[in-house]
Amino acid sequence: MTGTESFQVGIFENLMSSQQIFENREVLRHTYTPDYLPHRSEQINSLATVLVSALRGDTPSNVLIYGKTGTGKTAVAKYVGKELEKSGDLRGVQCKVIYINCEVIDTQYRLLAHIARHFDKDVPMTGWPTDQVYSEFRDSLDREKRVAIVVLDEIDKLVRKGDDALYNLSRVNTDLKKARLSLIGISNDLKFTEFLDPRVKSSLGEEELVFPPYDANQIRDILMQRAEMAFKKSVLEEMVIPLCAAFAAQEHGDARRALDLLRVSGEIAERAKASVVGERHVRQAQEKIEIDRVVEVVRTLPTQSKLVLLSVLLLNNGADTESLTTGEAYHVYRQMCREIGAEVLTQRRITDLISELDMLGILNAVVVSKGRYGRTKEISMSVPLESTKSALFEDYRLKPLVDFRAPQTAMQMKLY
Repeated sequence: MTGTESFQVGIFENLMSSQQIFENREVLRHTYTPDYLPHRSEQINSLATVLVSALRGDTPSNVLIYGKTGTGKTAVAKYVGKELEKSGDLRGVQCKVIYINCEVIDTQYRLLAHIARHFDKDVPMTGWPTDQVYSEFRDSLDREKRVAIVVLDEIDKLVRKGDDALYNLSRVNTDLKKARLSLIGISNDLKFTEFLDPRVKSSLGEEELVFPPYDANQIRDILMQRAEMAFKKSVLEEMVIPLCAAFAAQEHGDARRALDLLRVSGEIAERAKASVVGERHVRQAQEKIEIDRVVEVVRTLPTQSKLVLLSVLLLNNGADTESLTTGEAYHVYRQMCREIGAEVLTQRRITDLISELDMLGILNAVVVSKGRYGRTKEISMSVPLESTKSALFEDYRLKPLVDFRAPQTAMQMKLY
């Protein structure tokens, strides 16, 4: 062994010996489904009541589950699905639950191929006509008497590509002799069904469940349950869980956010070689998660929204006051469009984009009266400037604007 190899092994040995915070951090991740879901008994029972007909060999109604992010929709669907499969095994009834994330599998071809592979049918990910893929999917499902439940998480992502996949899935039972298929759609968008064919809409929404947000006390219970499994004994200071719960309750009762916050707090403490996780680690984790969220949202914005955001950011960065008007932002936006050869949208459309950025929590836009001059929006940044700027300039289309300087006075504005 060389000196370098010995040194590298020593690094990991030192790191392993210093890790005294976590017992099992995986229980804090979104993919983990516990044996008990606090404060979701009503939703569990409602979904189970719909699916119990599968144990009798009948076709359960299709279900749509709505609710904001982090309200337990996916966890409940997975939990009930697992219990259904267990009950089916005990009764000698074939119940198969297939979970699909439509953010990843977002086309009809990939969806049908993915389901077919669950029934041991090898369908390539590309290359076949869609009719052939559908036939293989249908035949593989219908080989035996069984009930299949397909859970389509983030179903709205699939609908954006068209509703052909849902149409075919919703009518497949008419082509089956032995098997039955039901759908569970999960979405945080209550309006996505407006884009569906009326026939698909009525079939898909036979039953609907709405999940309310958790309150701070409920989130605290969830964190207490997971913390017992996730951390070594006595490593959490008393205020850690209540603080994580309070932060998450401000984010519309998002349990996912709370679990992320608790996990990242532990990781920050671990990297600092701290013996306990304290309030300061939670606050550092909150800041880190917020920056990461902002960066991810900014990266996925359309180019025009990025240009609007950059115009506000540049004006905010150098202005004497924190807020500016829509007109000021529009002047800078228009000049930047000319610089990079982008289409210049109308000021009315830019006002709409500013409202969208406000809804995302990136900008703060307040309508104010200017007396006889009418009303306008006063705009300010709601997120860290430097991390936002870095995320914007990752877009190659905006790179020519790295050295762009926004005018900071009314006189300079007129020159634009």
